[in-house]
Amino acid sequence: MKVINVLAMILVIIGALNWGLWGFFQFDLVAWVCGGNTNGLARTIYSIVGLAGIWTIGCCRWKHLCCCCCEKGKGKSCCR
Repeated sequence: MKVINVLAMILVIIGALNWGLWGFFQFDLVAWVCGGNTNGLARTIYSIVGLAGIWTIGCCRWKHLCCCCCEKGKGKSCCR
């Protein structure tokens, strides 16, 4: 599995956790760490997480749930 795919998946998980915190507790972890959601650093993090989500969508095949899947049972990666 390529490093970029692992990083993208980690960022997607971070984004999902941040959304979960917002949904359950109305707490934005990224904004809290960066000093506000309009801060340049926070906007950069939001943008990178969004790009990671797009990358992960492109990485995955419709039949599989993650980027590291078995190809014909041989354990080969189907990632880019």
